[in-house]
Amino acid sequence: MADSFPGGQPEGQPDGQPGRRILRDETLLVLGVSLGASGVSALISFVGSVTRPGGLKDQAATLNASAAPGRPWLDLAWQLFGIASALVPVALVAHFLIREGKGLRTLGFDRMRPWFDLARGAGVAAVIGSTGIAFYLAARGLGFNLTVVPEALPEVWWKYPVLILSALQNSILEEVIVVGYLLRRLGQLGWTPLTALVASSVLRGSYHLYQGIGGFIGNMVMGVVFVYLYRRWGRIGPLVVAHSLLDIGAFVGYALLAGKVGWLPTA
Repeated sequence: MADSFPGGQPEGQPDGQPGRRILRDETLLVLGVSLGASGVSALISFVGSVTRPGGLKDQAATLNASAAPGRPWLDLAWQLFGIASALVPVALVAHFLIREGKGLRTLGFDRMRPWFDLARGAGVAAVIGSTGIAFYLAARGLGFNLTVVPEALPEVWWKYPVLILSALQNSILEEVIVVGYLLRRLGQLGWTPLTALVASSVLRGSYHLYQGIGGFIGNMVMGVVFVYLYRRWGRIGPLVVAHSLLDIGAFVGYALLAGKVGWLPTA
């Protein structure tokens, strides 16, 4: 990015910008309260799955499950709390960038080019969505992946709005932190573009490891594509749109089709 600092900031920078040690510690802390911690959790979950009797495809990884079965209003409160609290690290990143005099706009996460973001994002989602489904079905069939259950919410009026909000939360959190923020910070810390791409992609794969080897590899490849597109376009916006559409398709599509089509695995 044009306003990044590939060599990093030395300690005691006279313009008041934070030094490299502060940037390093800040980055580790942001990851520690967000997707870095999710990566460790996913690794532990994966170890539990592979050491459990039976194959991976006979086990299920459930997303968007009920938090209070039989109590829909309490369940809704927990769902909304989970979505809002998961976005706190994004607010933290925005705070750190504002401290630099930048803000999320420097990552291309704004309303400056809405039609560009929507059009490019929809195109990316169309390509990745079709190949992603095929890859998941193949990985599960070969025994490399758990059966992913995108939603297990009760049939209540707020089910689909919550699924859409959950998809938006996932996309904003992941693309802001794993692509925009992490690449910016690694550039400031002196990492080469290639090593930064590897770090971002492996991180994306790591917190999907709870789904199995297929989830790890598929999301790592998606991470490579997203880093390339971000560097090409200079904007997080299209990636957030693409990720949102992919997750909405997965969550809502599963809710509508599970048990009604033979090709869609269910737990």
